Amino acid sequence: MKDSMNVPPAPNQPNAIVQIGSSRLSRRTMLRASGLALGLPLLEAMTPAGRSAYAAKETLQITDASRPVRMACVFFPNGVIQPSWRPTVDGDNWEMGETLKPLAAYKDKLNVISNLAHENGRAGKDGAGDHARGGSTFLTAARPVKTSSNIRLGISLDQVAATALAGQTRLPSIELGLKGSRNAGSCDSGYSCAYSSNISWKNESQPMPQETIPRLAFERMFGSGDAALERKQRMARTSILDVVRDDAERLMKQVGKTDKRKLDEYFTSVREIETRIEQTEAEDRKSLPDLEVPMGRVTAFREHARLMYDLMVVGFQTDTTRVATFMLDTAGGNRTYPEIGVKEAHHGLSHHRNKTETVEKIQKIDQYLVEQFAYFLEKMESVQEGDGTLLDNSMVLYGSGLGDGNRHTHHDLPIILAGGGGGQIKTGRYLQVAEETPMANLFLSMLDVVGTPAEQIGDSTGRVDLS
Repeated sequence: MKDSMNVPPAPNQPNAIVQIGSSRLSRRTMLRASGLALGLPLLEAMTPAGRSAYAAKETLQITDASRPVRMACVFFPNGVIQPSWRPTVDGDNWEMGETLKPLAAYKDKLNVISNLAHENGRAGKDGAGDHARGGSTFLTAARPVKTSSNIRLGISLDQVAATALAGQTRLPSIELGLKGSRNAGSCDSGYSCAYSSNISWKNESQPMPQETIPRLAFERMFGSGDAALERKQRMARTSILDVVRDDAERLMKQVGKTDKRKLDEYFTSVREIETRIEQTEAEDRKSLPDLEVPMGRVTAFREHARLMYDLMVVGFQTDTTRVATFMLDTAGGNRTYPEIGVKEAHHGLSHHRNKTETVEKIQKIDQYLVEQFAYFLEKMESVQEGDGTLLDNSMVLYGSGLGDGNRHTHHDLPIILAGGGGGQIKTGRYLQVAEETPMANLFLSMLDVVGTPAEQIGDSTGRVDLS
């Protein structure tokens, strides 16, 4: 292997259980040691195609491996500048709007969808609170009860899928974010902070809090669950690759050239993520020399977002989980973006009143967020799975719970659905569905694609044709 495994030998781990020389290599094979579990990417040795290549060795019993569909849902707040988001259409041809140009390389692998709406995001008799409703309806399509204490909403798209897939992966789902969740108090005109802080809901009263610290997200996916052990490992600066080194080296000796290359790339990416997490922790220690800061908080938006995107890629690549959500900010988020010359708060700017200079700043934010999403798609596309890529075998929803942040609209939501869903989704299209089509109709179609069909979610009335 390359530098990813050029480390001093780790002590022999008697409880490592990857079985190579004598029995099998299944899709769910993991490298294990000291309670840690590192999943593996899909290898040729796990597929029917690899059977003949390894038969002569008589050391591997190849098992058939499906290529499961993974589902990620990415939320951003405050809507968009619609004219810059909306594609231009010329007959049967369409082109990305200015805001979506960072996605140009992946035009053939995504759909831009217009005219989807969340009726339950609208005020009705509840009055103000559009940001809270925009965040809470984003994946539930259910109306939040206006309260600061006894919250009630509905199960979200991701948790419908995660519940149905429970037991098939190490984690049913992973919930990531860049700003900590608040589930108490009032955050928007009498609505509980839980509505603004969470897009994933296990049931009508239980939100799934985001993990915002990269180290904790990494340890949730690959750790032992033993906090003391993981703390000791961090203090010793021990990589998970050091701990499972023996199993990794035995595995590399048994697989073919293609799988060796794939494993080396994978181990390198894991090492890179760990290194970047360590660097953020080191920066914290420099900035706060008198405080013990055991976890890197990552104040830089771009690096934080990309670390979380990378963790989702590894989680999907190893089949650690097939369901993920990611909040780039809370609903009504007030993050500033000085790195692109926008020092004013996002939410405040979104009330632009059509002032040219303010509209231009919001558009810069919209496009900057899309640039980070393009990074995620690039990473997904770089992972080979059989004759396709991880992106081909995934389905990624990217959007906001508001259409126009200035007017607080809940129709014509800015929605992208990327990935081929394992061949079930026809991509490369600008889908203009009927006006006021419930967003929940798209949810039902997505649940079909991931293999967890449902009869109803939120205010659904049917399905959106994705084929």
